[in-house]
Amino acid sequence: MISERNRGLFALSIVVQLVLSQVLFWLYYLIFSTFYSDVSQFRRSYVVYSLVALGGLIVEAMTRKDLDCDWTDKSILEKHHAALRQTFFATGAMVFFTIATKDRSISRFFLFTYLPLLYILFLLTTRSLPDFAIHFLFHRFRQQKTILVGPIKTARALKTWLDGKKHLGFEIAGILSNDVTPCPADLPHLGWLEDFQTVVTKKQISHVILVEPPSDPLLLSRIVSDCERLGLRLLVVSDLQEKFRHRIVYMETGGRHFIALREEPLENPVNRLLKRLLDVAIALPAVVCILPPVCLLIWLLQKAQSPGPLFYVQERAGIQNRTFRIIKFRTMHVGNNDKTAHQATVHDPRIFSAGRWMRKFSLDELPQFWNVLRGQMSVVGPRPHLRVHNDQFSHVLSNYQIRSLVKPGITGLAQVRGFRGEALDQGMLRKRIESDLYYIENWSFAADLIIITRTAWHMVFPPKTAY
Repeated sequence: MISERNRGLFALSIVVQLVLSQVLFWLYYLIFSTFYSDVSQFRRSYVVYSLVALGGLIVEAMTRKDLDCDWTDKSILEKHHAALRQTFFATGAMVFFTIATKDRSISRFFLFTYLPLLYILFLLTTRSLPDFAIHFLFHRFRQQKTILVGPIKTARALKTWLDGKKHLGFEIAGILSNDVTPCPADLPHLGWLEDFQTVVTKKQISHVILVEPPSDPLLLSRIVSDCERLGLRLLVVSDLQEKFRHRIVYMETGGRHFIALREEPLENPVNRLLKRLLDVAIALPAVVCILPPVCLLIWLLQKAQSPGPLFYVQERAGIQNRTFRIIKFRTMHVGNNDKTAHQATVHDPRIFSAGRWMRKFSLDELPQFWNVLRGQMSVVGPRPHLRVHNDQFSHVLSNYQIRSLVKPGITGLAQVRGFRGEALDQGMLRKRIESDLYYIENWSFAADLIIITRTAWHMVFPPKTAY
């Protein structure tokens, strides 16, 4: 019920935002055409662009992973990110259409002054629409009279959480429990578990939350059958996450029900195909068009400062910890490019001056596009490490090896968040690993595009910590 109500609020808010975005587009068009008369003769083109932007926003909504979250709990920064994401999709759709069709009928000034207004609209509506919809949908007549069933100690903690969900229509009437523990003042004891049918009928209960299933299977069966017979909604609180001490995922296949420790979007063959197509679409032009002239430039720099082989090849651990040979431009003097586990540091004397410049702008990583074409790596993913480093890092975080569930990448979420280069301390290493695990559990095609875009930006404007 809770997730369905949140999902419905999200859907309603999105529909309203889509309508308001179109209203804003045409209001701004009317104002703009008043001052720029040439715009009015291309009205048909503006109709197309308004629909293209609408299509981009629909795609954004369909790729959301937070459909059932409570947006009233979100911080202003999270709402800002949501508004920015929506604006990015609308912008991307229109820019892609403009480039694909080579269309010049729409005013670029109109387009790029409309987009900030669109962001402001999304930010304001993301903040205000959920509250307005909640007041309209769940006020008074949609209140659900609810009781808790189970141990008082567990129910007390749940009651605190439910108090924050009153806006979704919950009204806690009390608790049924066989505990002799005194109940808090705001959670009256309504009776024993054996009194379930009598109490829910007398109190006109419409919603039951089973805090913990009773140990007696007959009593549990009776509560479930009473809920079905009396038309009551029943929610059962799962404490498996506390028992496993890990977030869990429920799944069903072939009539069997399972739990897992995490979502893995890249286990979906369609998602893997999309990611592979993106890899090839980026790596192939890079290998054919960009790599040859860069090879010549790097060779000249090496010849002038540190003669020796152009490339540096090293064994790294890839997907499922399979060993592969990673290719990089050599940035160290010959004789210092050994195969040991000694990480490069900011002022490492083994790196020649041009090599330091190559590292700063990540040019030394370009040959890895060949590894991508061979299927050993992906453009985006956790960075591949030496096996000895994997053994060391796995002692910092016990779930470190989860990174090996996907292909390693040239860039990744950890890198664009600033956790790149030498791991100076365990805190930085922990943040890097946590970013990699978050990427694995929350992968999306849009996320890969954003990471690639941010990586390109960092290559042009490298952070001060790059070396």
